Amino acid sequence: MNKTEKATAIESLKERFANNDYFYIADASTLTVAEVNKLRGICFKRGVSMQVVKNTLARKALEQLPEENNYAPLFDSLKGPSAILFAEIGNAPAKAIKEFRDEQGERPVLKAAYIATSIYSGDNQLDVLAKLKSRDEVLADILTLLQSPMQNLLSGLNGAGSRLAGALKTLEERTEA
Repeated sequence: MNKTEKATAIESLKERFANNDYFYIADASTLTVAEVNKLRGICFKRGVSMQVVKNTLARKALEQLPEENNYAPLFDSLKGPSAILFAEIGNAPAKAIKEFRDEQGERPVLKAAYIATSIYSGDNQLDVLAKLKSRDEVLADILTLLQSPMQNLLSGLNGAGSRLAGALKTLEERTEA
């Protein structure tokens, strides 16, 4: 790779990192070509883009981005073979890795995850990351909580209204008799 190709690769990675609030760094080095293709298929199905990168290029791209993004702790995980999984949903790469592992074994190993300025280091964080709720799931929970009091009020009014109507009907029948 010559200097121009490296500069182009760094710019491309820099753009991907800047445009993705969620990415994972994993080691998939011992997987066969068929296994990597299967992992890519699972990732594609979940909306995750997997890219094998040179660690030095990834580090240089991250170093060129603003410090407030908190990328520095990721530098330690950029050793050995690395694949970066980019996603628009924070837990999608973790779910893809778990799904692949359920079928294939212990690889890929999670090195680190970047979730909107928070960093999760180590493979032991995979279960935590898989259980994270997506933005849409959190919004749905909030809407459900906001609707609950209104639904309780309406059902209470409906119940009280039918009891009141029943009482009035009983009184009417008594006065007629």
